[in-house]
Amino acid sequence: MFNGWAESLLSGIQVFNQILTAGIAITAFSLFLYSLSFNLRDRVARSFAIILVCVVVIFTTDALQSRDVPAWGIDVLLRLHWFGIIFLPAAYLHLSDAVLVTAGRPSRGRRRLAIRLMYVVSAVFLLLLASGHLLGPLVLDVPPAPHLQPTFGSELFTFYYVAAMVWAGWNFARAYRRMLTRSGRRRMLYLMAGATAPALGSYPYLLYGSSLAAHFPLLFWFGSVFINILVGGLVIVMAYAVAFFGVSWPDRVIKSRLFKWIIRGPVTASLALGLMTIVRRAGLVLGVEYTAFVPLTMVVTVLLFEHAVTLFYPLWERYLFFGSDRSELQVLQNMEERLLTQGDLQQFLEAVLAAVRDHMHSPAAFIAALDEGVLTLIVMAGNRNLIEQDGLSDVLEKISNGNGGERQEFISGKFWMLPLHQRKRENMDLDEVSPLLGLMGVAQRGDHPVIERDQRDSLWLLADRAVLALEDRLLQERVFRSLQDLQPRVDMLQRLRAFGRYDSRTNMLDQELPPEADLANWVKDALADYWGGPKLTNSPLMRLQVVRELAREHDDNPANALRALLRKAVDQVRPEGQRRFTTEWILYNILEMKFIEGRKVREVAERLAMSEADLYRKQRIAVEAVAKAILTMESQTK
Repeated sequence: MFNGWAESLLSGIQVFNQILTAGIAITAFSLFLYSLSFNLRDRVARSFAIILVCVVVIFTTDALQSRDVPAWGIDVLLRLHWFGIIFLPAAYLHLSDAVLVTAGRPSRGRRRLAIRLMYVVSAVFLLLLASGHLLGPLVLDVPPAPHLQPTFGSELFTFYYVAAMVWAGWNFARAYRRMLTRSGRRRMLYLMAGATAPALGSYPYLLYGSSLAAHFPLLFWFGSVFINILVGGLVIVMAYAVAFFGVSWPDRVIKSRLFKWIIRGPVTASLALGLMTIVRRAGLVLGVEYTAFVPLTMVVTVLLFEHAVTLFYPLWERYLFFGSDRSELQVLQNMEERLLTQGDLQQFLEAVLAAVRDHMHSPAAFIAALDEGVLTLIVMAGNRNLIEQDGLSDVLEKISNGNGGERQEFISGKFWMLPLHQRKRENMDLDEVSPLLGLMGVAQRGDHPVIERDQRDSLWLLADRAVLALEDRLLQERVFRSLQDLQPRVDMLQRLRAFGRYDSRTNMLDQELPPEADLANWVKDALADYWGGPKLTNSPLMRLQVVRELAREHDDNPANALRALLRKAVDQVRPEGQRRFTTEWILYNILEMKFIEGRKVREVAERLAMSEADLYRKQRIAVEAVAKAILTMESQTK
């Protein structure tokens, strides 16, 4: 009875160990895909990806071994197992060298040559494996598991394996000593601790310890389970440490993205595989070779776990990764989820116009927004032939002359016009007029041109709804513009943080400070006084190195040098070929006509067949293109 219980325990441990082995292979493959997706451009990540490939090969061949596989299949799997083991020493040395270079200790050529020689030596051992000189014949019926007999080539490889791992460990220690920040030292410790698991857990110890393991099979399988749990956990720790190399994302983003990847990938797959294996083995115990519960278990496990991740991951992310910045980041998350886009505002205003037309029985209605002093139609409903866009500027002039107060409509043509002003603020006087946001026009009915009192109250209530949308539109445009101005600085700061994680001696000094966020505004001001004026002569662009170099070619005249730089940048916006007034030439034509030739806005808009509001939008894009060209020329002078 005791023997039966021991055999059942041993069989259960073997099944659990096989599940763990498959889980490690799944995890390593998933982390390999993560490296391919996010930071493969970094040397550390590339060398770590090679280690992951070796781990995938090692543990996949282990997981495929079972009692159902014939002897020749076991022999093939055990030899394929060595494909990963053979290249593991070279990959470890490669990783340690990449970490040392990142820490500010580049190779003078010797380490690079040594790594190449290590890969050559691994290739030689691979040839020995293929020729049968590296490993002996298969031992199949001797407990605790099938294994291959050692040869003299195996002993040579073991010495090579140990020497390479010691060398790699020494490089890791050197890199650790060069870390100057607490976060860098902490992550180097994670990397060193994680690196020990695949190095120690991948080697086939049955090659030399089969006789000892045969006397204590239960102890052997318990040790194998413990080592596999350790390898699975430390591979993730190693991947966590490597995830910070070569990327400039904030720490919380790296942690959250890696954690979500692991939960959705290897954890879900391993859990489904484990439950499927348990259900299948339970079916065999009950005498059923196949049961429909096996695929059903897989489907239910995947669906339920993915559903749980979707529901609870935002909560985990908030409490695990946001830290003391939780309130600020939660505001940004809420903003991202609830932000009204231009399409959303368009739909809302269309709903307002639909209610206006239904209430007033009007054939047409529109809402125009005031953009940089120009009224622009943003929403139209009903008979568009009644809506004359060309007359909107005249309507704006009527409002500026006093026709139409904050809540006083007036007639323009066939339309009732309702000025849409911002709502009163607490610090505003009662007689102070709020800024104008836009205009709502409602076509009159031919048989009923007078607005009744009840209709007027409802109409202005709907106009207030439109004011809410226009205020939100204006506020969001400011927010987006601020974010666009802030992005270059944030990107540079994140890059500096990324460099400072591991090498604060040199990379912090090598990086340039971020370009001024309002560079486009400087360019616009300088172009406005292109032919002379204080905005050109006192422009902050004078401090650029490229302007100083051009000044030597213009008799040390900074104004002429800046003018030449602007002219050169404008020419870079010009498409190839003869000048035309087509779509691809719009940006250049705006720059040329508005700034270089000095024409008026209305004249340029008429010549390019566009509204003044559209001209201002295109002008902003054109000025940003000139700013980018100047920034490129400045970087080329350094």
